[in-house]
Amino acid sequence: MPDFVRQYVSWGAGPRASQFLVLAAKARAALQGRYFATIDDIQAVAAPVLRHRILTNFNAEAEGIKPDEIVRRLIATTAVAKSA
Repeated sequence: MPDFVRQYVSWGAGPRASQFLVLAAKARAALQGRYFATIDDIQAVAAPVLRHRILTNFNAEAEGIKPDEIVRRLIATTAVAKSA
């Protein structure tokens, strides 16, 4: 877990959040005419799916850090393996 999560998050997203993240990514792919979801789909729907599931603590509120910023930082710091 990145340090900023420990610093700013009081309560994080649970297992159902990951299920809905995948479901939303599949829906986005289907709307774009594809039969499969990609990491770009996951990243595109991450903020809308996770923003209301992340509860920030006093430190985040004092610094003006919102759940969308935490999701953005998580996407930026998460390594994605590229297939050959």
